[in-house]
Amino acid sequence: MNENNELLEHMYQDSEMATYALETLINDLKGKDNKIIKVLEDILKEYESYYKDFKKQLKKEKINPKSSGMMAKIGSSFGIKKEVVVDNSDSRIADMLIKGITMGTLDMEKKISKYQENADKKTLKQAENFLKFQQKTIEDLKKFL
Repeated sequence: MNENNELLEHMYQDSEMATYALETLINDLKGKDNKIIKVLEDILKEYESYYKDFKKQLKKEKINPKSSGMMAKIGSSFGIKKEVVVDNSDSRIADMLIKGITMGTLDMEKKISKYQENADKKTLKQAENFLKFQQKTIEDLKKFL
């Protein structure tokens, strides 16, 4: 697999996992009076858009993208459910998401650096835009801390 496709697949998996985690979290917060829910729904829409776009691009390249993995999703789901039961305050939810998205931004920065020389400019630009979205999301969530 070439560098462009590896970078696209990484972004696909990252956006897939974020979409899954946000869907789980929003579902677990149903019926609760959290102000953060609207922001989470907006973030989810953006991740879904990236996810669909990356998937489409990989299919165009005739690559069947690998999923994030069932164990990662199960672990994420259990972690979210546990956190919501223990403390479902907006600040706690924001803190949990900021930590998760920060890990994603660090991975994205490493990938961009790794593929800077070999990936095409279009794919690198997508990666940089995805990274900027993640960084903006972190800043938006900080308002709830």
